[in-house]
Amino acid sequence: MEKSDDFIEKVFKKKQQNSLGFFDKNEAEIFVEELYKVLFLPQSVNTQEQLEKDFTRLRKILLNLINSIIEDKTLSEKHVDQFSEALPRLYEMLTVDAEAILEFDPATESLEEILLSYPGFFATYGYRISHQLWNQRIKILPRIISEYTHSKTGIDIHPGAEIGEHFFIDHGTGIVIGETTVIGNHVKIYQGVTLGALHVSKEKANQKRHPNIEDHVIIYSGATILGGDTTIGRESIIGGNVWITQDVPSHSLVYHKSEIKIKDNSSLPESLTFVI
Repeated sequence: MEKSDDFIEKVFKKKQQNSLGFFDKNEAEIFVEELYKVLFLPQSVNTQEQLEKDFTRLRKILLNLINSIIEDKTLSEKHVDQFSEALPRLYEMLTVDAEAILEFDPATESLEEILLSYPGFFATYGYRISHQLWNQRIKILPRIISEYTHSKTGIDIHPGAEIGEHFFIDHGTGIVIGETTVIGNHVKIYQGVTLGALHVSKEKANQKRHPNIEDHVIIYSGATILGGDTTIGRESIIGGNVWITQDVPSHSLVYHKSEIKIKDNSSLPESLTFVI
């Protein structure tokens, strides 16, 4: 399809204004997948020497990605060093997350099953590495990682959220966790949960917009919890499909009362017993 010269020139100038230079989104996705394999899939590494080579290769990929965002190459090196130094801590946190799934999910029999097949764990992994880069104030890359994880799992966790240890996502599809959400330790979340903002506007960009979830809280499927001033107290249970915009005290049970009627359909009124 032909375009006018003016339009082609306009598109070209717009591309030249792009501050990301030669950023390769596919390379970012490769980094996410390869790091996961090296950390958690034993069949991908045969020797310790191979593991060292893999980490060196991944370091180079990360450096290339950051170099395409930051002009200062020395600063890019420092960011890669900082991420590498944080990696052992991230690995330990993720190991604890996987053990929490094994402990509480009766449907799984081994850590290997979780590492190979659980989208909730992969989403948590994507969050933890993107959150580290977010804390290092690297632009764009954390969001690309979180959106790639979102596309694979259906679980949308903003890299700016703060999530404690022993985090357990069960099933997970449709979960949304906003940027300023704060989640404590030993929290369990089911599919379709939204931890969001009451109001969406650019003026609130630097404000606390999303809720606080304290330790040992369980949030069942379809629950919506909104607002930066909303806190769910520790050891509370939030039932399915509830809508919460106010504080919930510790040790609470919150549920939506629904009325279900079951009737014998073998004795329908005469007016309904007809044949078409």
